[in-house]
Amino acid sequence: MTDNDTHFAALVDLVGTLYGGDPTPLHRPVFEGNEKQYLVDCIDSNFVSSVGARVTEFEERIAGFTGARFAVATVNGTAALHVALQLAGVERGDEVISQALTFIATCNALTYAGARPVFIDVDRDTLGLSPRALRTWLAANAVMRDGQTFNRATGARIAACVPMHTFGLPCRIEEIVALCDEYAIPVVEDAAESLGSYVGERHTGTFGRLATLSFNGNKIITTGGGGMIVTNDEELARRAKHLTTTAKIPHPYEFEHDEVGYNYRLPNVNAALGCAQMEKLPAMLTIKADVAQRYAAFCEQHGLRYVGAPPGTRPNFWLNAVVLDSRAERDALLEYTNSRGVMTRPIWRLMSSLEMFKDCQHDGLENSRWLEDRVVNLPSSVPESEFWRLQQ
Repeated sequence: MTDNDTHFAALVDLVGTLYGGDPTPLHRPVFEGNEKQYLVDCIDSNFVSSVGARVTEFEERIAGFTGARFAVATVNGTAALHVALQLAGVERGDEVISQALTFIATCNALTYAGARPVFIDVDRDTLGLSPRALRTWLAANAVMRDGQTFNRATGARIAACVPMHTFGLPCRIEEIVALCDEYAIPVVEDAAESLGSYVGERHTGTFGRLATLSFNGNKIITTGGGGMIVTNDEELARRAKHLTTTAKIPHPYEFEHDEVGYNYRLPNVNAALGCAQMEKLPAMLTIKADVAQRYAAFCEQHGLRYVGAPPGTRPNFWLNAVVLDSRAERDALLEYTNSRGVMTRPIWRLMSSLEMFKDCQHDGLENSRWLEDRVVNLPSSVPESEFWRLQQ
């Protein structure tokens, strides 16, 4: 048995200790609260679709938890990001700065808005957009005219910047926002994965003009499907609600719509799940931090690099990750674990390598390529035994 096999076997044993069972998923939801009762209440009320008290309650719970002034629920996180970009002023033919190391929903959403991505490199420790790389690219490529920023090479307006808090690890969002302010570029945070993550005492998603969250089945809390737009701007929140509810003008019986809107409303049954999940979120965050500590201690003992909290941050540890020494070692870990019923996954393929985005401008993406070859996600669910222990 090689040294790697020894380390990988020990990792499989640790996962078995944490989760038991075979197979072990990457991230499973936990329904151990009032989910069933709230769903029954929805059915009994007959308000199961987009009109219902749970939608408003869920929005209020998210706003209260994150510290944002307003939250607007949507059917999924991609829909939330699509509308947030539109609210930020992104139009057809514009460019949006983002990162190539992201889930494809980020780029899909800006494509829905008619924009093209410009890919900037990430930092190795945060896995998120690098303010240093962003400053270098803007200095070389950006020109300001009439209070707006344009790309010297393409002539397109740079309408927004979308950094992502990868795996719940906060990126250097304060530096990014300050830099984008210099260039009059609005920031829309892709906080899909970072509910419960903080920079200092401030929640991710409250730094940019707008931000979006996701409540897909694999997120830290889930509504089955679902998303949220958060903002501190009252007018943007009003517009978000209007656009996501088919742009219908309120009236007791008339059907009047004043612009092209979207049927992006979150059903009440999904919001009911979200309300119940929010009641358990603090406990789940505590348990996930404990799981992360156990992974970090294991990695230190076995000579693996664990992707820990960036300085000055408190992540939600949505997905734990390790960085291997090479792509070959990454692939060996993926093969070893998955063949033994432990679901591990590589980080995403770079968006710049996909057919539809391969011609987009980028800055070389040195760190992104390095991480693509080495990062593996580990099982990161909330262990049921730990959840119940904490409730006692």
